[in-house]
Amino acid sequence: MPVWVLLALLVFLTAAPSTAQSTSLLRWAGDPEGGAPYVEANPDRPKELVGFDVEIANLLARGLGRTPEFVFVEYRSIDQSVTRGDAEVGLSGIEDTPGRRASMAVTVPYYQFREVLTVRSQDKDHLRTLADLGGRRVGTLGGTIAYEILLDAERRYGLEAVSYDDDVHPYDDLRLGRVDAVLLDHVLAERRLRTSTDLAIQPASVATGHYVGVFAPTNAALRDQVNEILRGAMRDGTLERVFRRWGVWNDAQPELFQEVLAGHAIDPVTTSDGLVIGSRRSWWESTLAYMPSLIRASLVTLFLSFVSMVLAVVLGMAIASGRVYGRRVLRALLIGYVELMRGTPVLLQLFVLYYGLAAAIRLPAFVAAFLGLALNYAAYESEIYRSALEAVPKGQLEAARTLGFTEAQVLWLIRGPQAFRLALAPMTNDFVALLKDSSLVSVLTVMELTKQTQVFATNIGSWVVPGLLCAALYLAMSLPLSAAARRLEAKWKAA
Repeated sequence: MPVWVLLALLVFLTAAPSTAQSTSLLRWAGDPEGGAPYVEANPDRPKELVGFDVEIANLLARGLGRTPEFVFVEYRSIDQSVTRGDAEVGLSGIEDTPGRRASMAVTVPYYQFREVLTVRSQDKDHLRTLADLGGRRVGTLGGTIAYEILLDAERRYGLEAVSYDDDVHPYDDLRLGRVDAVLLDHVLAERRLRTSTDLAIQPASVATGHYVGVFAPTNAALRDQVNEILRGAMRDGTLERVFRRWGVWNDAQPELFQEVLAGHAIDPVTTSDGLVIGSRRSWWESTLAYMPSLIRASLVTLFLSFVSMVLAVVLGMAIASGRVYGRRVLRALLIGYVELMRGTPVLLQLFVLYYGLAAAIRLPAFVAAFLGLALNYAAYESEIYRSALEAVPKGQLEAARTLGFTEAQVLWLIRGPQAFRLALAPMTNDFVALLKDSSLVSVLTVMELTKQTQVFATNIGSWVVPGLLCAALYLAMSLPLSAAARRLEAKWKAA
């Protein structure tokens, strides 16, 4: 059988099931990581998803005559994932914003929420509003209306907006005193307070918003069908029963349902005190507004990488020297350290330093990030220096000892300089890698370049401009370093 026939048969066999699947399944995207009560794993059966958005997805699938299929997508990337076709609809506490309406096919609002401030109980009488939080740290989930509000409040009141990748750790850090307040949806705040007696929610709303489903802009026809299903669920009480089961029904929902069923235009977000969310700007205005933040984040990335690399180099040299000159017990301990740091993810090490040790020592986010990166890269640096030390010809070492040099003098005057010259190129490569790995410290609330770019991209609903700016800034930081290292290496070779 000709090869082209086999290829055609293979394409047919692989394409046919996907075509059938696309018409029988409703693929919906959500993020179960800290996603309660929208989307979360059932505590009794971890493989099963529960949450009111899970029930709404099932409701939509039944109305369309399809079977629901969940697609795990990080919260920040749901819009982009739906646009590229990974899923047909995104449902995970997705907030209605002007920017999202402009870039996506958005359903009618199906739930109204309030943005509320949560503070420690002892602070509830004097930290009532955002204006009271000037000079203090306020946490929230990145890529949300709450974060955009905090950015505007940061300019107005001088508070510090702290972005998190989930809605669990902001409240943990509030209890630990790392932030002074948390601004998030009342759905999330009230759920966290059920297990916390040391936190309090301020009664005044900072803003009012709505949850929606999002479709690709080219999928408006399916969005319209879903809108009819949602309206029907509002009329017959199905949505009310879903929200009551999850304890989130309140007096604001009947009014929202009446507005939706009457066909009235509903403002996506209403804020207090004239606060502005960034999504009301055009992409060009957002770019201009975010450029100072991107530049500041670049400086944070560069400084963090530099100080981490300095410590990694010092520790790496000490570890390498210990492995070459140390006794057996010391060598065994150092080998264990190197294998531990190289054999476990740096992300896990950062979590252990920042959250795992919080009960014993509460490291500031930047300090934990600095130590985590330095301790991890010290293991890699030590291997570079150890191999460089062992690459120096033994004849030179023996000649130096014959001339009466001590081992310290041999290392400092003969072996060390030659080893450093051999290690320069891989050391430069490691610094460039560290510059990029610094993006991982965003999990510790450090606002470095990649994290700020994610916020920017979420705000305008596209990665094109933010991605290009981020790449340009990383290149601006790494290329001069690589060029300087090449010049120094060429100079030493010439000498």
